[in-house]
Amino acid sequence: MKSILKISFVLLTAFSLTMCNTKQNDQKSTTQPTKNFDWLLGNWKSTNEEKGKETFENWKKINDAEYKGIGFTLQNNDTLSQEQMKLIQTNGKWNLLVKTPDEKDFIKFEMTEIADDKFECKNDTLDFPKLIKYWKNGDKMNAIVSGDSLKLSFEFERIK
Repeated sequence: MKSILKISFVLLTAFSLTMCNTKQNDQKSTTQPTKNFDWLLGNWKSTNEEKGKETFENWKKINDAEYKGIGFTLQNNDTLSQEQMKLIQTNGKWNLLVKTPDEKDFIKFEMTEIADDKFECKNDTLDFPKLIKYWKNGDKMNAIVSGDSLKLSFEFERIK
């Protein structure tokens, strides 16, 4: 049961198509403000999902300091997993917040790197995921959700 919950959380978090980017060296990285995450906006469908499943993410802009997203996976029109996501800027720093129906509160991922078309977030206190990364790839979007021994990759295309 724990494994199923972890996998569900992983899938949901990956769809958070979280927005962070960590430097790959020993130096402490700094977060720099970005103008916006408007490249995330809209409805997205995963193109590399397991056969029989469909994964979606939908993002909208609330204001210049907040974006909201929802991610979910369907199988035979039944919802297998779901998560709420928020990108929030507070005191000049961006964070990704993720919540599944099983959690009471949002889990915070600190944004460790930001660019115009990518971001990376971390939370080292978790077993999985520790890292959530999103980036724009032409007219598509990619995401990676990873922990110590597991790494999930997602490829999304915009849908209407």
